[in-house]
Amino acid sequence: MKAVAMSAVGAAIAASEQPALAQSGNAGRPRRSGSWIEAGDGAKLFHRDWGDGAPVVFCHPWALNADIWEYQLVALSERGFRCIAYDRRGHGRSDDPGRGYDYDTLAADLAAVIEALDLRDVTLVGYSMGSAEIIRYVSRYGAGRISRILLTSPVAPAPGDRSMSDNFIAALKKDRPAFMAGCLPLFLGRDMTVSPAMQQWVLEQFLRSSPKAIIECTRNIAAGDHRPHLGAIKVPTLIIQGDQDEICPLALTGRKLMEAITGSRLTIYEGAPHGIVLTHRDRFTGDLLGFMRG
Repeated sequence: MKAVAMSAVGAAIAASEQPALAQSGNAGRPRRSGSWIEAGDGAKLFHRDWGDGAPVVFCHPWALNADIWEYQLVALSERGFRCIAYDRRGHGRSDDPGRGYDYDTLAADLAAVIEALDLRDVTLVGYSMGSAEIIRYVSRYGAGRISRILLTSPVAPAPGDRSMSDNFIAALKKDRPAFMAGCLPLFLGRDMTVSPAMQQWVLEQFLRSSPKAIIECTRNIAAGDHRPHLGAIKVPTLIIQGDQDEICPLALTGRKLMEAITGSRLTIYEGAPHGIVLTHRDRFTGDLLGFMRG
């Protein structure tokens, strides 16, 4: 009996040392506490939640995190919108569980964020890989909570060149910091119009991501076939992309999505690279505000 009692005490102490995640709302709703939301498999996702009003949920690109949306989060929260941006698992401050980098799990993570915060009439804003998470989310969970979608510098709707992704992964395994630094001109444009400080800030975000996560995400980006899921998108959809996007070429991505998503619109930024939320941040933020208010 004494052993049983001691065991119960030990279990209670161990439980008390774990970070508490308070239940929000209904019993079936994903749990949240402060800046953390628990995904279905227990992975904890970091998120920011700024402002009040109509909600906007931001999904970031491969290897970056919620910080990339800094300028949009500030601008929109100051204009009466509630802005939510979260770090994908294995990225930024979220847990690095070493699993769950397939699109179905990532879509489930997005669903956990939306449901934990009980968001309605959401504007979903996806950037690069984040656009694919949104497509899969709508296909799996429907658009009952979604009012509109913005896809930014999106990934291709059809599988890509496996040899290219294999070379990409080999470079990550050989010298990840050097490879990430070398990718900056592809992301921010070869003319590098942003400041050296901003370049360093982006590189630091890249290096904060889990090697395991970004390698698995690279494989899934290359293999992802989103064409069967595009028909589920029935809400107003805007695609914004630069015609100098070397990471996701416009002809293979934005144009293909515009053709496949009924009623969608494509806005092309002339001379813009993949990183338009930074290189063209004022124009991009203005277009996002106009889309939301339209």
